[in-house]
Amino acid sequence: MRVRGDILRTYQSIHTWTGIIAGLVLFIGFYAGSLTMFKEEITQWATPPSHQLPQVPKDQFDQLILQASTNFDKAQQSFTVNFNQQLSPLTWFEQGGGRGLHLNNVMRHATLSDEGALVTQVNPTNELGELIDMLHRTAGIAGKAGHEDIGVLVLGGASVLYFLALVSGVIFLLPTLVNSFLAIRKNKGVNRFWLDSHNLVGIISLPFHLIIAWTVIVFAFHDVLYGGLSLVYGDEPMFERGERSTIEYSIEQLPPISSYLQKVNEMTDGYHVESMAFSDLSTTNPMVGITIINEREMMRVNSGDFIYMNPYTFDVGYSSIPLKDNDIYTPLVASFFSLHFGGYAGDLGRWVYFSLGLLGAFLFYSGNLLWLEKRRQKQPLQNKSSRFMASLTVGMCLGSILAVMITMLSSKWLYLISAQVNNNYLICYYVVFFSALIYSFVVGAAKSAIYLQYLLFVACLLIPITSVVSFIMPSIGLWGPIYFPSMVVEFIALVFAGVFYYGAIKTKQRVYYGERNSIWALPLTTATE
Repeated sequence: MRVRGDILRTYQSIHTWTGIIAGLVLFIGFYAGSLTMFKEEITQWATPPSHQLPQVPKDQFDQLILQASTNFDKAQQSFTVNFNQQLSPLTWFEQGGGRGLHLNNVMRHATLSDEGALVTQVNPTNELGELIDMLHRTAGIAGKAGHEDIGVLVLGGASVLYFLALVSGVIFLLPTLVNSFLAIRKNKGVNRFWLDSHNLVGIISLPFHLIIAWTVIVFAFHDVLYGGLSLVYGDEPMFERGERSTIEYSIEQLPPISSYLQKVNEMTDGYHVESMAFSDLSTTNPMVGITIINEREMMRVNSGDFIYMNPYTFDVGYSSIPLKDNDIYTPLVASFFSLHFGGYAGDLGRWVYFSLGLLGAFLFYSGNLLWLEKRRQKQPLQNKSSRFMASLTVGMCLGSILAVMITMLSSKWLYLISAQVNNNYLICYYVVFFSALIYSFVVGAAKSAIYLQYLLFVACLLIPITSVVSFIMPSIGLWGPIYFPSMVVEFIALVFAGVFYYGAIKTKQRVYYGERNSIWALPLTTATE
């Protein structure tokens, strides 16, 4: 395919600068986003097993709820019923609550003893999974603009540039796409290898990236979109709202748990109930949010679909699945969420999205490396702008990964000293991230790339070693993986340790024995010391 040279140069310039501007924050979003595919598993891995109480048979939930609501005032208003065998059967917040990252949440867990007596305990919630999700949504950028996170808006703007980079990159590759699609040419130098790898990853994962770019833009700027629709609807409401009830209910009127299970079975096909979150039970606006799962369907998020109904009348207020044959809007909106959050194909879909998220992070990192190599000058000391961008790239990308890994590593040890775990998660992440960023500017990109990868190797390796220590010395209070998902978390950490060790070795070879006239080479006096 022939494209004029001036057109190619224009699209190459668009691809380069949009990628450079947006790439670093998107790297954090993609890397953290890949981990959120296993958000619940990571939270479970980081939570002491003693924080969960034994499950009860389904026919005992009514008795458990009755005893809990009789003995605890907060359980009369809100509680969550869990059917997951790895979670406490009944929980409610004694402090805090709500969606998102909350550092001071305190939750009471309840179950029944073998004799039918109420057993409860109070523990702070573990927010490690929510912290990683916050990094995915905001890239760690703090602050609010109205009711919206500034980081969400920044990532939304970055995704606009990201979409332009995708389109311009494809157009720029069109003339050589057929001949060089699967070509990875190691014998033509390091730069060609990185360029071929960058192009291959970008093309094979293009549909995924287009989906992510568009959905992030919609999620970030939905208020603007709704504001635009108001010009069409005028004073007429865009969504039909039911009449507010004036009837005040009480928990004594709550139907048995089996009735909700039966109702879900009547309304859906192939779904099973994972949990039920009851709220505002003694008010005029009670609600139960039922999480349902069917891995054969396209679910709203990878953790399930949702049905919200009045717990006393079973009137459905909202559902993420269509409950009527003529419902077009619900599946359309749900597909946006599902395509972004990997809510289809079950565990296979989650692993695919995990891999694509990591490849996306690689895409941004390799794009910055290619930009730096293209601007390379034939002299040992590169210009100030190149040195700045190289240090920023290494510091932000490797620093964000190192911060997450050390935060995960610290999790089990923080419980030993009875620290405020969630607050220390946040402190740990930002201290490590900014330390790595400062270090990369102090010693330069080449040297910091080596030693930050060595630190990543050590941090990842120490995660499974901590579990080994827990088996050797159980008296100190650490714990190892009990369930299979927790074992997978530690296995992935071990794999990452190998990847970063190999990366550190290859980077060291490049720094000391590679091309001298490069941002990735140490001065000859340093290299020979």
